[in-house]
Amino acid sequence: MEFVRLLLVVVHIIGLSLIIGPFLFQVSRKANFQPGLLQIGALVQLVSGLALVGIREAGDLPVDHAKIGVKLVVTVLAVVTVFLAARKQRAAAAGQADPKSPLPFFHATGALAILNVFVAVLWT
Repeated sequence: MEFVRLLLVVVHIIGLSLIIGPFLFQVSRKANFQPGLLQIGALVQLVSGLALVGIREAGDLPVDHAKIGVKLVVTVLAVVTVFLAARKQRAAAAGQADPKSPLPFFHATGALAILNVFVAVLWT
């Protein structure tokens, strides 16, 4: 069971890197964002995080439910914002929206992912 938990931690960190890496790479852009990796990363973070909590609960390991609740809310918000950014990006590419319309959602996704890192590390 410990191997599965550690494997899930690795997957969780890879999911985080799929959000923060492309976000930092594209943060200076004013248009033409590529949200695909961010979408995958956000979903990987959500699923692997839930699986990690499940493994901890199943193994009778301590779980800080308040911390997990905050992280879950932040992650769900990140998933929503990245999918809204992708939707706005498609509309902008089709000429139906301002090319800068995905910008707030794109930045919110990156900020929420970074916030989740702070919650994970600093909440003890």
